[in-house]
Amino acid sequence: MLYLARESLVRLRDEKLAQIPNFQVALRHARELLAEWVAQGDAIDLAARKKIASLKRDVVEGSAEWNILYRRYREEELRKKGPQR
Repeated sequence: MLYLARESLVRLRDEKLAQIPNFQVALRHARELLAEWVAQGDAIDLAARKKIASLKRDVVEGSAEWNILYRRYREEELRKKGPQR
């Protein structure tokens, strides 16, 4: 995550899309935001997988049915979370 945060900030700075007076503070903040974003994605993934696993019938991961259910449940979880920041 450090690499992604650093490269994002460097690009914003170099393309003059943002002024970054304190690069270290901005880098720390960017890493925190990325970590939150990844954690939220992991939680949504886990919730969708749990819903599929709780079905009475076995749905094989990777099958067309599993993919459809995963996408549906993932979108439901995203809607529940609502827009972030």
